[in-house]
Amino acid sequence: MNNVRPHLPLGPLMIDLGGTALSDDERQRLCHPLVGGLILFARNYDSPQQLAQLTAEVHALRLPALPIAIDHEGGRVQRCREGFTRLPPMRRLGELWARDPRGAVESARQVGYVLAAELRAHGVDLSFTPVLDLDWGRSGVIGDRAFHADPAVVVALAGALIDGLREAGMAACGKHFPGHGWVEADSHIAMPVDGRTLAELASDIEPYRRLPLDAVMPAHVIYRQVDHRPAGFSPVWNRLLREELGFDGVIFSDDLSMAAAGAAGDPVARCAAAWQAGCDMLLLCNSPTAVGEVLENWRPVLDTRRAQRVERLSPGHDAIEWAALQHDRRYLAGVAAAARLSA
Repeated sequence: MNNVRPHLPLGPLMIDLGGTALSDDERQRLCHPLVGGLILFARNYDSPQQLAQLTAEVHALRLPALPIAIDHEGGRVQRCREGFTRLPPMRRLGELWARDPRGAVESARQVGYVLAAELRAHGVDLSFTPVLDLDWGRSGVIGDRAFHADPAVVVALAGALIDGLREAGMAACGKHFPGHGWVEADSHIAMPVDGRTLAELASDIEPYRRLPLDAVMPAHVIYRQVDHRPAGFSPVWNRLLREELGFDGVIFSDDLSMAAAGAAGDPVARCAAAWQAGCDMLLLCNSPTAVGEVLENWRPVLDTRRAQRVERLSPGHDAIEWAALQHDRRYLAGVAAAARLSA
């Protein structure tokens, strides 16, 4: 039996799985040259032991190992639950700020550490967090996922959460650029349109100016005063991010299977549009048929610089094993902080 792992540059697609274990077809797809990452959902999680086995198998498929990502923010967006610490919605940190700013910052750092340490102990490399959308009180889909309405408070709390992530060796991905908190429509099922000017969007953009982010995920929102295309399909917004804000990390598209991505056309057209707009990694989730169509029919001109950006998201150091975490003072303090905030 040949156990030699193929050497393949990371491709531009991040795809998903159907269940808690790899099928033969999924193994084959994950070794396709267009694939560069895996995103996990709640359906892919059964237990900590199962997760560790699944991620180890994925990491063993090829070199460099595929990065494994997940949406694991806290509150209602936490994919791994049984056996993991219950993480609070980020609004709880904003509420604590009103009473105790210093305590809120320390709690944010502790929660970030727990979030990243638990995932990394089970083989997950990246969580798509923090949410940097301002809490304008208008968006149901964002809601308590946002830290606060004041960009300065968002910067303080998200910055502390990022510190905690990095202590555990995990990169940070800010979302949803330039801001999803103002629009009421849910981009999973509709096309949100934000009618504000670029000047009026300045407070939403402020966290992206001030935070040391490794990755950014644009919103599936049209900012019609700036460009007629959703931000993830917009070279205008991606140029602003690269040139005006000086961002040199990874730009992830949001899920190209979401309803708001339909403005770009069929799955192949969506991938082509997001790639041409400047996204480095394209998420294509919850549609195995669409993944198959793209793998068969999309022929992009690949860019080694983009693949290298994605490789830089690799964890900064070895993960602390689960058993050792149970005696790690930083971890235990973070678990206690999460419990207080979730009560």
